[in-house]
Amino acid sequence: MTQHSRDTPQFYLTAPSPCPYLAGQEERKVFTHLVGDRAGELNDLLTHGGFRRSQSIAYRPACESCRACVSVRVVAGDFRPTRSMRRIAERNVDIVGNMRVPSPTSEQYSVFRAYLDARHRDGGMADMSVLDYAMMIEDSHVTTKLVEYRRRGPDSGINGRGAGSLLAVALTDVLSDGLSMVYSFFDPAAGDRSLGTMMILDHIDRARRMGLSYVYLGYWVPGSRKMDYKGRFLPQERLQPSGWTRVES
Repeated sequence: MTQHSRDTPQFYLTAPSPCPYLAGQEERKVFTHLVGDRAGELNDLLTHGGFRRSQSIAYRPACESCRACVSVRVVAGDFRPTRSMRRIAERNVDIVGNMRVPSPTSEQYSVFRAYLDARHRDGGMADMSVLDYAMMIEDSHVTTKLVEYRRRGPDSGINGRGAGSLLAVALTDVLSDGLSMVYSFFDPAAGDRSLGTMMILDHIDRARRMGLSYVYLGYWVPGSRKMDYKGRFLPQERLQPSGWTRVES
């Protein structure tokens, strides 16, 4: 790859394929590569424009007949949890998250595999091998962290780490103005804990403590049960043709 192509992003369009969120729809994506010395700067710029990252690729929907996917980001400083969210936080007060460098482990893959088999058996990631998982975690040219969630141990107040078996994992990019949750998964056997919501609440708190304004949640899709939960974290900003628009309720 030439230096020019590394510093000047080239954009490509995928072929149509069945939409994973809305029945009867087809999706297309526009994408580019996140490589080179300016990958972090480009990731920031593209995320602000509604793109998402997957490994060294940044993409966004470019569907011909549908504009249902809406990029959303939670306003961390103004966020107020609902009553049910507060109950979820209380239910998981015994869990601590440790933010670390993104390094794959067999323990993570075991939880990841169980999560896919229980929640996304027919999804596009269902056949991911341990090597595929390692690439998902490690293939990043931007500032990326991994947050592991475990039950609190006796030394958690000192070392900031949990103890016991792994319950949940979040792969997260650190942007100039926020945290972007790239992918998260959890032990399906602990489904009564609502660990997906817990991880978002934890990221909102982390963003506040890091002095960051937003938590980017990816795409909210009205009418899709898979994505409906993202609209509950308020206030949030949704990317419209006129720019980011604040939504309070």
